[in-house]
Order: sequence, then C-alpha cells, then structure tokens
Amino acid sequence: MAEPLVSLDGVVKSYGSGGAAQTVLDDLSLQIGAGEMVVVHGPSGCGKTTLLNLIGGLDRPDSGRVRACGTELTNASRPELTAYRARSVGFIFQFYNLLPTLTALENVEAGVRVAGVGREEARERSAALLGRVGLDEYGGRFPSQLSGGQQQRVAIARALAKRPRLLLADEPTGNLDESTSASVLELIRELNRETAITFLIVSHNPSIARSGDRVVRLSHGRLAEPSASVPDPPAS
Repeated sequence: MAEPLVSLDGVVKSYGSGGAAQTVLDDLSLQIGAGEMVVVHGPSGCGKTTLLNLIGGLDRPDSGRVRACGTELTNASRPELTAYRARSVGFIFQFYNLLPTLTALENVEAGVRVAGVGREEARERSAALLGRVGLDEYGGRFPSQLSGGQQQRVAIARALAKRPRLLLADEPTGNLDESTSASVLELIRELNRETAITFLIVSHNPSIARSGDRVVRLSHGRLAEPSASVPDPPAS
C-alpha cells in the first residue's frame, strides 16, 4: 500500500497555559492519499484552521506526529519548514492575500519565484495558468480592478504555479457570493481531476463538503465520525 501523502498521528494542540489553556485538537489522527480532494468540515472554532496550519508547516503540535510530502514536520527546523512550504505546498486563503501593487500576472509570478523558478519560465508558467483559470485577458490588471471571484482565481493560479504536491485551502469561497462560489468550486474540482495535486479544503459550508471526494467532520478538536465518501446529489 502506498504511503499517505499526509499523515497525522495522535496530534494534540493547545493554546494558552495553565487554567486558561484551550485544547484545539485532541488526539487527532488522519491520513490523506495522493491525489485526493478532502474537505475538513465543521463549525467555526472546531480546529479546522489549526489543522491546516500544522499540515502547512506554519505551526507545530504539542504532541503527536505530523508528516506530509515525505517531510517529518513535527520537529523540523525553521529552514526545513520554509523549504517544505516553498517546494511542496500551495495555499489559498479566504481573503485572497494578493499584493495590491502587483498585477494579476505578477502576483502569480511571485508565487513561482518563491520556489526558485527563473524569471522567464515563471512568466510563461504564470501566463498559462491565468489562461487556465479563465483570466488570460486580465494579467495586466491590479487586484483592485478585479472582482472577488477573479481575485480568488488569481490566488488559485498563484498557488498552483509552483506545481506543489499539496494544496491547502482555508474557506476558499467564504468571501464570495453563491454563484461565484459555485464557479470557483467547480474550477478547484476540475484542477484536482486534471493534476496529481492533493487538495485539502477546510470550511464550515456544507456545499463545499459535498464537493470533495471525502469529508472529514471535526467537532471540538476531534473527528466527529469516520471520514466517508460524500454522496452524489440526487438527480433532478
């Protein structure tokens, strides 16, 4: 059996100290295979973003083990974590996090250059990805000149441009209207089918949960039930 791309074993994470300490993740174990599109679903405050931060190498567990993309993250050094994020992980955020002084094309290029790609290749790769997300005519526009849905598409292109093995998305449609949200979700689904990239999405939105291959439900820092396939919607 192939080794999981992401593996968490007995992970505990708390914030605060003494009597004020709050356990956010409590003995959580989870495995994600290469190429899966997994949605971590649960209410605000259940530990979803903390889980994402641990897998993204942005935080460390208090105890337990976190391994992703062949890297042991639990006790990795700061330079090792930086290299892991630059080489293996793409991030999509709810509020896009685009640089306002850069054009759409330059924002995508910035994501590629972090991975050490040369300027010419970065420009070609970024232009091709903007076309793939339907924005080939918008490369010269600044974020303020784009709609919310267009900005999120730029953010998706930026996350994909360095060709990561793992893409982490935190409420990727949380700042979009229903119609635009559906369009962005369909794009993410298509990209997952077309590439070997593993997608891990966290959201409290049930419609996003239904878009994944598998949904993992979190409640008070624990798996509320075994992860399971999401049923297809009923035929109309």
